[in-house]
Amino acid sequence: MAAAPVTPPPASADDELVYESLPCIRVYKNRVERYFGSEFVPASTDAAATGVASRDVVISANVSARLYFPRLGDAAKLPILVYYHGGGFCIGSAFNPIFHAYFNAFAGLATALVVSVEYRLAPDHPVPAAYADSWDALTWVVSQSSHLASSSAAAGDGDRDPWIAGHADFSRLYLGGESAGANIAHHMAMRAAAEGLGHGARIRGLVMVHPYFLGTDRVSSDDLSPETRESLASLWRVVCPSSTAGDDDPLINPLVDGAAPALASLACARVLVCVAEGDVLLDRGRAYYDRLRASGWPGEAEIWQAPDKGHTFHFMDPCCDEAVAQDKVISDFLNR
Repeated sequence: MAAAPVTPPPASADDELVYESLPCIRVYKNRVERYFGSEFVPASTDAAATGVASRDVVISANVSARLYFPRLGDAAKLPILVYYHGGGFCIGSAFNPIFHAYFNAFAGLATALVVSVEYRLAPDHPVPAAYADSWDALTWVVSQSSHLASSSAAAGDGDRDPWIAGHADFSRLYLGGESAGANIAHHMAMRAAAEGLGHGARIRGLVMVHPYFLGTDRVSSDDLSPETRESLASLWRVVCPSSTAGDDDPLINPLVDGAAPALASLACARVLVCVAEGDVLLDRGRAYYDRLRASGWPGEAEIWQAPDKGHTFHFMDPCCDEAVAQDKVISDFLNR
């Protein structure tokens, strides 16, 4: 399933190199070169393997999504997962082969309707553009509910997506993502706490896989790869150049003193945090889980750890025992 990055060309001498993380990306002062994650595969029906159908929707001038629908009969009502891909806010796509293959398999396993969101990437569109786009996607999904649309005189059947309006169980609305996508999912739930989703919609839960959080405080997992830890800090400064707080910007460190809204207001009833033993971000994910439980938030938090695995290992080795187990944990979380 995982496509190998292409071998990058030698660095150019005609522009100032600002950041690189090979073999994935180079950021120059005046341009960005991406070598991984932008490959496109069309939507399709995975008839032979899973029976999952997919198709693409345009939400706005800046936002689109790929929907995945496991065909279980016309009357089926399914949990709906709004998913934000990772990639450090600067690489990746909802339409690339890795995510397409993953969600064909996962939607079939979980019998869930998945909305995989395509948002604008930094540094071409610096953070907070990704958050704005992700919010637009979430509010669009909520607007597709047949129950919500029927209460609006301006809404008609032609305005609603048939898969979402016909098959999404909005009492089981989940947000999720891996790495930077988990960061986005968190901030969408915090914005929902501050502003509401409208129409009485509520987020049932969050799925946070290997979340990309930082902080100026040192944690033990930083020592798994000091070079990677520093690269992640440098990356944040590149994708969010307006930040003046660095690693303690509340956007990248939701546990920092003074972060608002307070963690206790997280607008969901359940949270699943998945971490990996060999991931430099391991202890950031664990700290999020611990602080959430201690914050006074009234929901139910769970944590699951993959032994001997690194960051987003499940995309690179989707058939390994740990990836299969992680998918099962997430599937079970969505279905209870």
